Amino acid sequence: MDLLKAILIAIVEGLTEYLPVSSTAHMIFTSSYFGIQEDDFVKLFQVSIQFGAILAVVFLYWKKFFDFSKIYFYIKLACAVMPALVLGKLFDDKIEAVLGNPVPIAIVLIVGGFVLLFIDKYFQNPTVIQEENITIKKAVTIGFWQCLAMMPGTSRSAASIIGGMQQGLTRHVAAEFSFFLAVPTMLAVTCYSVFLKTYEHSQMKGYELILQSKDTITMFIVGNIVAFIVAVLAIKFFIGIIKQYGFKPWGWYRIVAGTLLLIYFTYLK
Repeated sequence: MDLLKAILIAIVEGLTEYLPVSSTAHMIFTSSYFGIQEDDFVKLFQVSIQFGAILAVVFLYWKKFFDFSKIYFYIKLACAVMPALVLGKLFDDKIEAVLGNPVPIAIVLIVGGFVLLFIDKYFQNPTVIQEENITIKKAVTIGFWQCLAMMPGTSRSAASIIGGMQQGLTRHVAAEFSFFLAVPTMLAVTCYSVFLKTYEHSQMKGYELILQSKDTITMFIVGNIVAFIVAVLAIKFFIGIIKQYGFKPWGWYRIVAGTLLLIYFTYLK
C-alpha cells in the first residue's frame, strides 16, 4: 500500500464510520479493489485509523466528554460498551475470517438497507428526547444491539441507532448516543489491534507493523489525520440528513451500493 491508497482508505473511513452504511465494508471493498486486502498492515490500518474518527466525536462534543460533574454519563458508556468487549474477544477469529470475503458483506449491506427503509415507520413514538433520560438498562440494551455490527456490512452506527430507537430514543438522540458509544468501543478495538493482536501472515503485533518503516509510520499518521477531518464533516452532515429525511436515503444507498458491489465481486473481479 502506498500513501495515496492510504489516504483514499482514510477518506472512506471518515465518511462512513458514523453513517449507517458500514465503514468496515466500504474499506474492505476499497482495499479489495486495490488488491491489498490480504496485507497485514492494511488490515491493521483499517482498524487503527478509527482513532482519528474517535477524536472527531470528542472534538465535536468536547463539552459532553469533559464535563466530569456528570459521572452518570461515563457509567452509562462503560456499561453499554461491555457486551461488545466480551463478544468481540470471543468471536474475533470468526470475524477475521469473514473480512477477506466481500460477497457476504455485500449481501449484509443490502439486507441492512431494506431494514433502514422501514425503520422510521416502525419506531414512531419516541419517549426519550435527551441523553440524560437514557437509563443504564437502556444503555446496555443498545450495547447488545451494537454487537450485531460484528458481522461486517451491518454497520455499528446503524445497529446502535436502531437499538436506541427500539429503546424509545428519538432519531437525533439515538444517533448522538451512537456517536458517544463509538468512542470507548472503537478505542478498545484500536488498542487491541495495535498493542495486543498478532497478525497471521507476518506474526507481528500491530505496533510492530506500524513501526517497521518510515512509510508505514507516515501512512498511520496521515491516515488518522485524514479520517479525523473527514469524520468531523460527515457527522455534521449526517445529523442534518436524519433530522430532515430520516434513514430512508441511507437504506436506498445501501441497497444500490451493495448490489453493485455484489455484481462486481461475483462476476467482474
